Amino acid sequence: MAIYAMGDLHFSGEPPTKPMEVFGAQWLGHREKVITYWKETVKEEDTVLLVGDISWSMDLRDAVEKDLGPLAALPGELAILKGNHDYWWNSLKKMEAALPPKVHFLHNTFFQTGDVALCGTRGWNLPSMPGFGEHDQLVYDRECQRLERSLAGAREAGAKHLIAALHYPPLYNPEEVTGFTELCKKYQVEQCIYGHVHGDAAHFLNLFQGERDGTRYRLVAADYVDFRLVKIRD
Repeated sequence: MAIYAMGDLHFSGEPPTKPMEVFGAQWLGHREKVITYWKETVKEEDTVLLVGDISWSMDLRDAVEKDLGPLAALPGELAILKGNHDYWWNSLKKMEAALPPKVHFLHNTFFQTGDVALCGTRGWNLPSMPGFGEHDQLVYDRECQRLERSLAGAREAGAKHLIAALHYPPLYNPEEVTGFTELCKKYQVEQCIYGHVHGDAAHFLNLFQGERDGTRYRLVAADYVDFRLVKIRD
């Protein structure tokens, strides 16, 4: 039962209503790239973790019709969290009613497969970022609380291995301490997966990837990983 991950699919139906190649030639036909590799790689017993910015749709019904429904029809279980562009995101009850049971939303919740639990929340800008203000602090604190609820729930359910997922990076440089990194340390998270930062920007920002305090941090934004799902656990 392998686990794969990717973020920032930025789907908008087929044909796309918001073509992504305006952000670079690498995005040309990116939906087909993602789906083709998914079908070639993922088995029904596997799980795919999508870390936000999945669909440009503005409401749930449109997102299900254009993007979420086709993704749910692909092999594997799905675990999904919210990105900053997922405007279709709704209450857990409404989202679960709109899609088949194989789709699991990380919304103050976790998803357990075997002895592994996928935990997560959207995340937010970090206190170290320029212009971080009072509103940012409120959202940041709330997102830290949501991640802790997810992690604590998984531990209470008996999960032996925890994987945390965020849309926003939990840190930018190796020495940075944030509420998210402290929670990964506290709950002995094995991997922390995130998206949001695209392509070469990861290098320009000197974005940290690697191991710290026992947690491996990994960026899986779609264009950064060449639109191929990243296997994060066998």
